[in-house]
Amino acid sequence: MRRCLELAALGAGYTAPNPMVGAVLVYKNRIIGEGYHRQFGQPHAEVNALAAVKEQNKALIPHATLYVSLEPCSHYGKTPPCANLIIQNRIKRVVVAMSDPHPLVSGRGINLLRQNHIEVVTGILQQEAQWLNRRFVWFHTRSRPWLLLKWAQTQDSYFALQSNLQIWISNTFVKMLIHRRRSMEQSIMTGTNTALTDNPQLNVRDWFGPSPVRLVLDRNLRLPKHLHLFNNSAPCIIFTQQPAPQTNLGNLKYVQLEFGKNLLPEILGYLHEQQIQSVMVEGGKQLLQSFIDENLWNEALVITGNQYWGKGIKAPCLPPEAKLLRSALLYNNQVQEWVNEVHNFGEPFLTTTVV
Repeated sequence: MRRCLELAALGAGYTAPNPMVGAVLVYKNRIIGEGYHRQFGQPHAEVNALAAVKEQNKALIPHATLYVSLEPCSHYGKTPPCANLIIQNRIKRVVVAMSDPHPLVSGRGINLLRQNHIEVVTGILQQEAQWLNRRFVWFHTRSRPWLLLKWAQTQDSYFALQSNLQIWISNTFVKMLIHRRRSMEQSIMTGTNTALTDNPQLNVRDWFGPSPVRLVLDRNLRLPKHLHLFNNSAPCIIFTQQPAPQTNLGNLKYVQLEFGKNLLPEILGYLHEQQIQSVMVEGGKQLLQSFIDENLWNEALVITGNQYWGKGIKAPCLPPEAKLLRSALLYNNQVQEWVNEVHNFGEPFLTTTVV
């Protein structure tokens, strides 16, 4: 099953809104086929695992055990049901890490297999599987996106200069890591002041992979159109309190909301309606701290550089219930990954890279 999870992680950034899934076909302790869901709309893990079986081993398929990190689907979507494929191949035993939280599946795939006299074992490395697909599971069980905070700070915990002068804290290796993580999230959020001061692109440049949907809070439509955010290179949603323009041009869309105390939950509710399962927040101190204070965050990536400023804007502050998941030194930057212990979600499946 650990091999299933390793394979599933290879699809990070490409499968959403589908989950990441890995499958391994084993005959007498020997892997005869393995595969994973590579990209949304393409064949699922079970299909790829069966297709990988060599011709001389195909006769072994009915006698093999199929390990899969998520319950096989039983409905028609972009691809045919995997449960039917398992039945057609006369596989007699299936080991599943976790059931699918999606309402169209949710136990139906497992029940269909058992109704066809297939032995199904469940719950193997269940928490690890839930963590790997935390965005997918959280989205379907809590009806809002998984939320990742990211910021960089100095050794003395300063976040930015009062003068708004842009000084890089993160080194080149950390930038690559952050861009890799951007490629795994479906959206990325910033606020008005950060957009004006930094003119960020909020895309994936220092890694390969898809760029996330850009989300911008612009209460009074102050942002000028020459900013990178308006270059149409990636979808961009502007949340504003002002009457939104009647026409949405290209990849640009305006959403009018009341900027009151319920703003952040309303934004997350809207993103849920749009089937956006995860948000990476790379904004200013106020935006980041607001998500923390309202307990709407799930993860935080905190980069600590080797600089001392002695003055400036203090970095956001995580609450006592934040749990340090792992920490690593990348040259002269310390990278820490924190989780919100209040939500108590799954057992982290730790690979050599951030997933």
